[in-house]
Amino acid sequence: MPVKVKRIYEEAKDEDGIRVLVDRIWPRGMSKEKARLDHWMKEVGPSNELRKWFGHDPQKYPAFKEKYKMELTSGDQQKELEKLKQLIKENNKEMTLLYAAKDEKNNQANVLKEILDHQ
Repeated sequence: MPVKVKRIYEEAKDEDGIRVLVDRIWPRGMSKEKARLDHWMKEVGPSNELRKWFGHDPQKYPAFKEKYKMELTSGDQQKELEKLKQLIKENNKEMTLLYAAKDEKNNQANVLKEILDHQ
């Protein structure tokens, strides 16, 4: 089963499996209780510099995706990605990556899903 992706503002469901927030910044207006997170892996999110540069501009998404993948090859981001991969193995891919962005297609959770689905 492929990894799922959804906005954190959508209702939590049992079929979400392990719920992992992959944003560096806590989602505005979301309580910890309502989020029903199993993990908040903020270090796997894009760097602040990349996040600000991208600004959720759909035209920048292809470049963002490549830059983000490069960030994930070193440092804390790589370590956190490895932890995420291990969580997926331990839970038979029963995982939902959560993000706060309004754009459902052009965000870091979809980049991570692509990486995780192909491991």
